[in-house]
Amino acid sequence: MRRRARGGAERSGGRSVLACRLATGKDGSLPWPPLRNEYKYFQRMTSTSHVEGKQNALIMGKKTWFSIPEKNRPLKDRINIVLSRELKEPPKGAHYLSKSLDDALALLDSPELKSKVDMVWIVGGTSVYKAAMEKPINHRLFVTRILQEFESDTFFPEINYKDYKLLTEYPGVPADIQEENGIQYKFEVYEKAVLAQ
Repeated sequence: MRRRARGGAERSGGRSVLACRLATGKDGSLPWPPLRNEYKYFQRMTSTSHVEGKQNALIMGKKTWFSIPEKNRPLKDRINIVLSRELKEPPKGAHYLSKSLDDALALLDSPELKSKVDMVWIVGGTSVYKAAMEKPINHRLFVTRILQEFESDTFFPEINYKDYKLLTEYPGVPADIQEENGIQYKFEVYEKAVLAQ
């Protein structure tokens, strides 16, 4: 069974959320046929702010940004931050460019953005997911578990499930198995709480 990970780090009030698909790609695309309802779920979860007047921010690596069809960039109703050590200015459509995850998080804490951003979602790639998961902050993993095998060449970092609690329910997350185009999948939410020092 391959799992797929789409990432998001919610960072608001000391919290962080990661959404993920463990097998994340094949040749720069998704390993399975399009799952429209799953994509709508991703759009809804990452664009819905819980604070009126604020938007969510998406942090992604350069490859993830360029894997999004140009007509869909930026991902609407969200602040798009691209990470790259090579680029000198944000790619066309991106709102901000940062050299690293730490730089992006510092940008989100700046006066310009702190009052505008509700949640922060990490949406790829592998090294960005890994860096976010290693941060000593509370976070959630939103996992779309694909219930069949697909050939993949890109994967979400290994999750140590003993560090995470599977939430039996979460607002807006369907609990039952979904099916599209003959592909079954389910949504899971895991939470990791980091104790204050």
